[in-house]
Amino acid sequence: MSELSSHIPDFNLITYYSENVNTIFSKVSPWTKGIMLVLIIVFVTIARSLVLLAALYLLILLVYRMAGLPLRKLFQWYLLPLIFVLSLVIILMWNEPGRALFTIPLPFYPLTLTDGGAIMVTTLLLKALISVTYSLFFLMTTRYNYFSAMIYRIFPSPIDQIFLMSYRFIFITLSMIDTMLKALYSRGGGIIKSSMRQTGMFAEVFALTMIRSFDRADRVNKAMEARGFSGKYFAASQIPGIGLRDCAFMLVAIAIAAYLLYFVKLPL
Repeated sequence: MSELSSHIPDFNLITYYSENVNTIFSKVSPWTKGIMLVLIIVFVTIARSLVLLAALYLLILLVYRMAGLPLRKLFQWYLLPLIFVLSLVIILMWNEPGRALFTIPLPFYPLTLTDGGAIMVTTLLLKALISVTYSLFFLMTTRYNYFSAMIYRIFPSPIDQIFLMSYRFIFITLSMIDTMLKALYSRGGGIIKSSMRQTGMFAEVFALTMIRSFDRADRVNKAMEARGFSGKYFAASQIPGIGLRDCAFMLVAIAIAAYLLYFVKLPL
């Protein structure tokens, strides 16, 4: 397996776990895991309590570990969502109402970080980490044939084909970038060093990657048409159904979430 960076999710590793690791979570119906993903997203959208979000994050992290998935890789992959959230709130967190923690004395507009601003940043970070962790758990415990069959049943044509072809071409594009970066390293270059000295060369590398991706996509389409592809994607895999225990689990989870959200007053 190869990876572009330790901080970018490795799709080859994700696929390896989904196809080869066999735990109790791999046997749970993909529909159940998909519905739970929707419920979790709804919960993190509604929830404002830092305590509730922290408890849910720890619970999902525990489930992720029990599924035999790599924690070290997960923490490395957190870099991108952390940068994404911080880039959005780095300006908003200043001068929020609350108790002042410290102030940066700028000449015309001093910036004060309050406990309200710190709580806002922590809350948004937890929401992002909960969504990312459970999404990776879903992908790494669900076989590809089940995943493709779910997309085929949920999305109308041609959206299902666009979805699945995009998934396929992610691997091809990443493989091409990986090959180019290896060629760069073999000639004494590096991402940081070369980007500072040879920005133009990197622009050419990524432009060439996009052009080659379109060219390869065109050749793949012609090869598929030559083999009888008519523009319709069919997934015949049978997806394990939702059992009574799964239904009971989801109902209990919804009841507990509703009780905690609307009837329990937490300090944060």
